[in-house]
Amino acid sequence: MTTALFVVSEEGYWGEECIEPLTTLDDAGVEVTVATPSGDPPVMDERSADPEEVGEETAAWVREVDETDERLNNPSPIASVDAADYDAVVFPGGHGTAWDVNQDRHARDLLANAVAGADGTALVVCHAVGLLGFAHDDDGRYVVDGRDVTGFPNEWEEGIVDDQDRMPDGRKLPYWVENEVKAAGGNWDAELDADTSVTVDGDLVTARGPGSSAAAAETLLDELGVDASA
Repeated sequence: MTTALFVVSEEGYWGEECIEPLTTLDDAGVEVTVATPSGDPPVMDERSADPEEVGEETAAWVREVDETDERLNNPSPIASVDAADYDAVVFPGGHGTAWDVNQDRHARDLLANAVAGADGTALVVCHAVGLLGFAHDDDGRYVVDGRDVTGFPNEWEEGIVDDQDRMPDGRKLPYWVENEVKAAGGNWDAELDADTSVTVDGDLVTARGPGSSAAAAETLLDELGVDASA
């Protein structure tokens, strides 16, 4: 059976960016495990379950799965899991990743190990793409150096944070994803003129944001050789 590990934020994951790939992989028969930095249940960004922000149907759907999915409510600590045990490691986005997942050395190791192995694949979505600005391979090189990637762009961030980089909830955003990935050598293109943006570079799949979640999940299944209709 094909297996996938989801590494989800405790500081605010974006509902659709986790729930869409999670349920898509479920439907395709992929066995999914969930991990968080401390092993506590992940916390969904309330904006991603706000009907005025995402629509009533999406809001109700992501909230229901968040509250009832056993894996989300009983995750493993990321220090206790190994990328080698899974065919894919998935990093859903959300601003919360800037404060926990992307800053966590075990998360960085999971990503580096997922793309270093002969059979591994990583899917990194939206703000979780910032993890690529901090993850290194065994030779000390940035994992993203020379790779084509997409992710949450500066142009979108400008419409969210104030002039002191504070979020609507008052938290200061520690860095901007696009800046960190470029500084680490990534070939950045968020394809702002396209409705969706998913980029594949070898064993690394990146996705721009919520609207690309479904396409990201489908792309990951293709990369894993899993028939979604089976």
